[in-house]
Amino acid sequence: MPEYHLDQPEDAVGRLDRYLQARLPDLSRARIQDLIRQGHITLNGQPTKPGAPLKLGQRISVTIPEPTSVEVVAQDIPLDILHEDEDILVLNKPSGLVVHPAAGNPDGTLVNALLHHCDDLSGIGGEARPGIVHRLDKDTSGCMVIAKHDRAHRQLTQAFSDRRIRKIYLAAVQGMPTETQGRLEGRIGRHPVDRKRMTLLYDGSGKEAVTEWELVGSHRGTALIRCRLLTGRTHQIRVHMKEGLRLPILGDPLYAQPSRQPLAVPRLMLHAWRLAFNHPLSERPLAFEAPPPAVFAPWLDGASLQD
Repeated sequence: MPEYHLDQPEDAVGRLDRYLQARLPDLSRARIQDLIRQGHITLNGQPTKPGAPLKLGQRISVTIPEPTSVEVVAQDIPLDILHEDEDILVLNKPSGLVVHPAAGNPDGTLVNALLHHCDDLSGIGGEARPGIVHRLDKDTSGCMVIAKHDRAHRQLTQAFSDRRIRKIYLAAVQGMPTETQGRLEGRIGRHPVDRKRMTLLYDGSGKEAVTEWELVGSHRGTALIRCRLLTGRTHQIRVHMKEGLRLPILGDPLYAQPSRQPLAVPRLMLHAWRLAFNHPLSERPLAFEAPPPAVFAPWLDGASLQD
């Protein structure tokens, strides 16, 4: 149970929730406020409010309750399977499908579909996300690899950690880059104010993120960018396009304003196009391609996609 003693004048400044937001980076401000209202965070042992002003000499106690377990049920949800053997499954995830159950999405997820398709996945990778080795955002489509047992899960997880997985994405972005190719590097971490977003950080915090990119097509003043991820940070391409190239992805509700973008699109225009790795048990080289959805067609006409 973390405790904070306000024994320095600089500590006794501002609101309680803002003070804790700076010290508990894994929690959103909204989550901190909920914990305060529920009595899990106290001032001098007494319940308080999120906006309570801080004073010298106060003691803040924080108790973070164990997460509520979510029972994951098998559901008959169609899967677009690119490859399957006794160890792994590779699929083309559609845009709009959440990967694993969470608050607000208790079912109807990829995990629910996997439990129906493979009834022996339970427990792999954690109760709420069996078989999941890596994640695609809800609105991102494309290639994902799933582990069907613990050994495959461990081997694939290590391959991702060692950067032995080749990942190529396609992104349709607002505007045209000034160069035809490049490399984006920086450290990505949680945005200090908007905790739903990630951002490039320049204070030494965050994690290294590297994306190689190339202009491969265009449509009505917007560009199709091929991105190779050398790391796998949360929202990496979305942040690099927005803050590195200054060209946010079309249809991105978090890092752009789709209603003000030059072209109206029905979804986030990001697709995990190709995925290559060695089989986790046999070490046989494998390569997969998820055909870009029809919504990408205007950018693909005349595009140069040789890899």
